[in-house]
Amino acid sequence: MRAPVKLRARLEPAAITQPDDTGRMETPSGKWAGDENFPVASKLIARPLRPHVMAYYAFARAIDDIADHPELSPDDKVARLDAFGRALTDPEADDPALATAHRLRQSLTATGVPAQHGLDLVTAFKQDAVKGRYDGWDDLLGYCRYSASPVGRFLLDLHGEDRALWPYSDALCDLLQVLNHLQDCQTDYLTLDRVYLPEPWLAEQGEAVTALARDHASAGVRRVIDRCLDGVETLLPRAEALPRHLADARLALESAAIVALARALTGRLRRQDPLAVRVELGKPMKLAVAARGALGTLLARRFAPASTPDRPREEPRA
Repeated sequence: MRAPVKLRARLEPAAITQPDDTGRMETPSGKWAGDENFPVASKLIARPLRPHVMAYYAFARAIDDIADHPELSPDDKVARLDAFGRALTDPEADDPALATAHRLRQSLTATGVPAQHGLDLVTAFKQDAVKGRYDGWDDLLGYCRYSASPVGRFLLDLHGEDRALWPYSDALCDLLQVLNHLQDCQTDYLTLDRVYLPEPWLAEQGEAVTALARDHASAGVRRVIDRCLDGVETLLPRAEALPRHLADARLALESAAIVALARALTGRLRRQDPLAVRVELGKPMKLAVAARGALGTLLARRFAPASTPDRPREEPRA
């Protein structure tokens, strides 16, 4: 296990506030932590670490908004994203238009967490700028390796957790990403011409991506959605093992709550049509599901301490 993080400097509170859009290269969508499906820097996270989690979130939100901006050209998006990547690693960079990246760089310096977890996000969103179709499950998980896995790896490193847990964390973060793709499959297609549902899977069902513009899912599209959910369910057992292996009890409770929310959202996407309605968990249900997940892990940890992780076996492909 890695040594727990020792903060070398205090991160200024500005890192935990929503940025404005003045004089920046950012293109704020207005979406912020409270709008996400899953908790971001909740009170389960130790107070001294929350500003660092929010600095990472703010960076991720800023570059995601650039990649998703409907009016920027692919070249403009890539140029802006490259600038964010450079600002994250250059200690001399001080362009105020990249203040979100500078704050994360300060956080990484204070915590000793590698910048690679931010740079990987840049790689993912540069891919979003130029790629709008996916060939299969492996192709989709290859994208998740850069768009989702780094989030969990950042949190594990921030808490000084054993990197042998990365595969468990990757499974959780990747399945969350796929669930979000399924929720947004129509909006992503209509506004960005971006389709994460594997195109060959649609073709096998006699469907083109244009089927995502309809007001309900055809039988073929429904089968593709369910196939993606089958893939999610192959990742869930590995993700569910994460909380019991975490040394930090608070992070274990947070991850258990997120796993429970993911399982509930998976079930709802099985039952509801994301082309017909916005499939999501309401706030009361989120609170109840998260509380049950966290409570179950809290009780389990009272009787059994965190266990040493084994290297998980390769999961079957969807």
